[in-house]
Amino acid sequence: MNKTAILHPVFVLAAWTGFVLLLVPVARIRAALRGRVMADDFKFGESRSVPSDVSIPNRNYMNLLEVPVLFYVVCLLLYAIAASSPIAVALAWSYVALRVVHSAIHLTYNNVIHRLVAFGASNALLVGLWVVAGYRLFPSVAG
Repeated sequence: MNKTAILHPVFVLAAWTGFVLLLVPVARIRAALRGRVMADDFKFGESRSVPSDVSIPNRNYMNLLEVPVLFYVVCLLLYAIAASSPIAVALAWSYVALRVVHSAIHLTYNNVIHRLVAFGASNALLVGLWVVAGYRLFPSVAG
């Protein structure tokens, strides 16, 4: 297996996070040009007067910087100790796919139950990835 395979989903999630980041100023500028928000509405983050369609891209961007930090850490750990496996790579790609699905739901029709399912499933995959890393890092404890 290619040693860098575990890094491919890392780059894709980072690119997705960058794309979502670009949506934040687009939504804010569009709303400002339409007179829906003022610059002071963002002085301390986002005030309550910011419409939800303007705040959702920022909230989704923040989501992509919270739990995924653990994804980046475990993938870099697996790479650093040369302990990646096909199972780890599959879990990593599945995690990234579900994070993109979560974002797509959040940024479009925003059904909370659908988002929760994608979020929960992605977190379960992340736990699985950490378990795999633990088995690879501490084989004597695992077996």
